[in-house]
Amino acid sequence: MSKRELIDYICEINRSAKPEFLASFSEQDLSDYLEHLMDLDLEELVVRC
Repeated sequence: MSKRELIDYICEINRSAKPEFLASFSEQDLSDYLEHLMDLDLEELVVRC
């Protein structure tokens, strides 16, 4: 996944994230953060059920 795609996905989940800020991080950092956000999103779904 490209850096731009990572930033777009992160912004979809974390609407307060600013693309300009995220652009300062490496692709690996962004990938790790996206994985973390996705884990949190799944945990929230489990808690709601």
